[in-house]
Amino acid sequence: MKNVLIVGGAGYVGGAITDLIQQSNYNVRVYDALIYEDSFRKPVDFVYGDVRDHDKLSEQLKWADAVVWLAAIVGDGACQLNPELTKSINQDSVAWLADNYNGRIVFMSTCSVYGAQNKELNENSPTNPLSIYAETKLNAEKFLKHKNAIIFRLGTLFGVGDLYSRIRLDLVVNILTVRAYLEGQISVFGGDQFRPLLHVKDVARAVLMNLETDHKGIFNLARQNVRIMDLAYQVRMHFPDLIIDHTDMPFQDTRNYRVSAKKAEETFSFRSIHSVDEGIEELKYLVETKRIKDLKSPRYSNQAYLKEHYEELMIEKFKEVEAA
Repeated sequence: MKNVLIVGGAGYVGGAITDLIQQSNYNVRVYDALIYEDSFRKPVDFVYGDVRDHDKLSEQLKWADAVVWLAAIVGDGACQLNPELTKSINQDSVAWLADNYNGRIVFMSTCSVYGAQNKELNENSPTNPLSIYAETKLNAEKFLKHKNAIIFRLGTLFGVGDLYSRIRLDLVVNILTVRAYLEGQISVFGGDQFRPLLHVKDVARAVLMNLETDHKGIFNLARQNVRIMDLAYQVRMHFPDLIIDHTDMPFQDTRNYRVSAKKAEETFSFRSIHSVDEGIEELKYLVETKRIKDLKSPRYSNQAYLKEHYEELMIEKFKEVEAA
């Protein structure tokens, strides 16, 4: 295997994956529509394109020995802005991939497919998608069931993936760190809800480990399950003057879940090597040294940015036959 196509490789997760695979002497090509980016400046072969442009994407698939599929609208709020567009990108494009590509596929799903449950969940646990995001990801998984595909259900990501790609500040570890710096105070409602956390660079490691394995099917990926209240106190260890405003009230959260990553550990020896404290320190360094100009910019939030740029994404779907 030589040629690896990373679809959606210019994004937050794609940045880390692209760097690690390229360093491992594969031929890397990124295919991306640059929804959140103004440019792609990495010294990597690049094709600007939309996953709904099947003719253009087909040419790239002919080149690829393996495809890492990251293209998606990510997050409950971002997906809810336009369910039809979400379905087209998150679900229908994967159905097309399954019908038109027979090489190795590494696909990113989400632990959100489990919904809110009060026990530790493994890959055989019942799913209960409570958002259009989780629903489309679960449907996409089904299209890949009989393919040479490994599917990673990712926990809640955090940290800095690379030096070029847009950082996300709408993820719980990252946003709590930024708020601790900007406001000196964070608010926690309830706090007993859990998140399975994972550093973005650990995702890249799992991908690299499985480009050429025979492992197929679904694998949870997470480092640890952390209560939001405990996470707030962990952030305070890095900002000693931080005030935690705790409201002890029930909080309905569709992302309250704990997962086991034991299957990945036993099958391909996956272990997270990047800690939550490391992720907090990465963000703390960026904000304290003023390396992010406007921490409140919508650019760093999937939902806020897409809401502002909605019309750009509502370009008519590609059609094989032009209307008369």
